[in-house]
Amino acid sequence: MKNLKPRFTLLAAVFILGSVAGVFAQGMAGLPSKDEKPFAPFEQWKNLVMKGDATGLKSLYSTSPVAQIKVGANTELDISGDIRFWTGLKAKSIKMDVLQSGSLQVQPGTYQILFRAEILSAADATEHTYYITEGQLWKNQDEQWRLVLAKRTEPSRLEQPTSNQKNIYPSTADAHANIKQALEKSGKEHKRVLVVFGANWCYDCHVLDLAFERPDLAPLIAANFEVVHVDVGEGDKNQDLMKDYDVPMDRGIPAIAVLDSNGKLLYSQKNGEFEKARSLGPEDLLKFLNQWKPT
Repeated sequence: MKNLKPRFTLLAAVFILGSVAGVFAQGMAGLPSKDEKPFAPFEQWKNLVMKGDATGLKSLYSTSPVAQIKVGANTELDISGDIRFWTGLKAKSIKMDVLQSGSLQVQPGTYQILFRAEILSAADATEHTYYITEGQLWKNQDEQWRLVLAKRTEPSRLEQPTSNQKNIYPSTADAHANIKQALEKSGKEHKRVLVVFGANWCYDCHVLDLAFERPDLAPLIAANFEVVHVDVGEGDKNQDLMKDYDVPMDRGIPAIAVLDSNGKLLYSQKNGEFEKARSLGPEDLLKFLNQWKPT
C-alpha cells in the first residue's frame, strides 16, 4: 500500500457506499455480531453459486429498484456481471464465514449480512483458492427476499483480515535494537533476518502478516528466518533503516529486506513487490522464502 494512503477500516471499506444506500453508511454498528439463525435467502444464494445456476441466481436479485453491485473502490457491475463473476468461479467448494448479520431496525423488511468466502475455484487449469469479503443488503419485496445492494472486495489469493486491530508494528518499538537482537539470534541458529517495513494502518501489511501465519508458510519462516517488523508511521519513522537497506519508501509498504546473520543485505524490495500483498498467491510467497532461506 502506497505511503500516506488513508487508514483503512475494513467494515467501512465494505459498507460505506456514498449515497447509494444511507443504511450502509451506518456500517454494522447496530447489528448483533451474528444472527443465531441462518438467513434462508442467503443460504439459497450460496447454494446457487455452488451449483453455478445463473438462472436461479438472477431470480434473487432486485429489479425494481435494480440491484447495485460495487467491487473494490471504483468498479460497478450490473446484475448479469455479478452473476457471471460468481458462476465463473466454477466453485468446487465454498466455505462461508458470516461475520455479522441481522435485520435493520431503522428500515423494516431489510436484512444486512457481511461474510468472508473461501472458494476453491476450478475456473483455471490449476485449481486455486480465492478469498472474498462481501456485504449484502436484502429487502423483502412482496413477501420475496431480494438482493438490492452488494459490495465486495476483489478476489484475493491470500486470506483477508477482518480487522486492523492487531498491533503488528508497535509505535514504541526500537527497530534498531530489534534488528540487532534478531541478527544475534540468527547467527546462533543459522537463520536469516526478514526486515518487514510497514504500519498498522496499511491493509496490505495485515494481509502479509496473516499470510505468514498460514500452515504452509509459518513452519518455513520459523525454521529459517527471524522476522522484525519496522514501523514507518506516516512515512516519517525509521527512514534511516529504509535508506540503509535500500528500500525506497515511495515504492510502498509492506516492504521487505533480507539480511544474512552478519547483517549483510541480500535482498531489498525496490519495485513494490509486496506493496499489493492481496494480489499475491501463496506460491509467490513460498518461492520468495525458499529463494532466500539459508542454504
